[in-house]
Amino acid sequence: MTIHWCGTGLSSVPGLRRILEAGHDVTVWNRTFEEADQAVGDLTQNIKIFAFDALQADLKAGDIAVSMLPTDFHLPVAKICLAENAHFVCSSYISPEMAALDSEARAKGLCLVSEVGLDPGIDHLMAHHLVADYRASDAYDVNNVISFKSFCGGVPKISNAFRYKFSWSPIGVLKALIAPSRSIRNFTPLNMTHSWDAIRNYVAPLPTPETFEVYPNRDSLPFMEEYHFDEHWKVKEFERGTLRLNGWADAWADVFNEIGSVSGPEGDERLQEMSDQMWRDHAYEKDEPDRTVMCVDFKAERDGIPIYHKTYVLDAWGDARGSAMSRLVSVTMTLAIESILNRELPVGVSAAPKDLKLVENWMTAIEPQAQFLALKSAL
Repeated sequence: MTIHWCGTGLSSVPGLRRILEAGHDVTVWNRTFEEADQAVGDLTQNIKIFAFDALQADLKAGDIAVSMLPTDFHLPVAKICLAENAHFVCSSYISPEMAALDSEARAKGLCLVSEVGLDPGIDHLMAHHLVADYRASDAYDVNNVISFKSFCGGVPKISNAFRYKFSWSPIGVLKALIAPSRSIRNFTPLNMTHSWDAIRNYVAPLPTPETFEVYPNRDSLPFMEEYHFDEHWKVKEFERGTLRLNGWADAWADVFNEIGSVSGPEGDERLQEMSDQMWRDHAYEKDEPDRTVMCVDFKAERDGIPIYHKTYVLDAWGDARGSAMSRLVSVTMTLAIESILNRELPVGVSAAPKDLKLVENWMTAIEPQAQFLALKSAL
């Protein structure tokens, strides 16, 4: 069984090196040989120039294709895997088009695994653990009032005036900002056309508590079912969102004003122009440390009094092993690869595992990649 690792960009290298060092049979695919050789040439020379037809010709039944390619490439690679009876792994959200491949993947006994990076990925593991822990606790009661918050963000370890830096093209950040979001706040659905209109402060329970700005992103509500929330629970808050440095909203005010008014092909062109300028002005310098902060919080209240309140807290920054973002995304993806090899994941289209034994094993493997990772109780 061969692992076909497609893409050796900034988020790939720690995980790719881990899977190579473990002695697996790996073919590395990349747009250029030179970039891949610089990243892993000391470990392998089995490097090929990526093209869809070349990958398809090389795939064998039972192989695993890992897509660290641009988001638009994931679905074509997954379809190639189905055609060649191979498994598939990527870190991105499961799109409706990807979900539509589920029945064919099940029929063929194949795993098409997504949402196994940082966010989405590690946040799912934390949420599954917290919900299961709450259900097993003495505090559990279907009549309790539930609040769930999950915030994650990559931020500069060394702050700057823009309160943000980019490790890849800013276009993804800009498009995410203009996408609508859905969450629950004060028992009521909160539907936002612009995420920045819902920015608020959040005190992360780090070893030294720190205030960040957070806002909802995407549609949080389908994850209530994903995290096994009971349909009868009284949910006061449910939000999956993005975390930014304090002062970010002020620093980005002009950006919000402009992207809030763009539309159509001209708008897309303007977003790309802004992205290119941001990449020139606010990209990480070589060896400059990034930082990733994640907090997943579950609270249950009875008569207004908290009776269960725990938070998973992660804080990681770039070091000699690579950037925090690249370690947490790519190493988590290697755990999915290993779980496919060990037949631990269900066939079909799936996200990060719900099985508590796997959740525990994955979290144990992820812990060394962060400088701080803990489950904290507020009670």
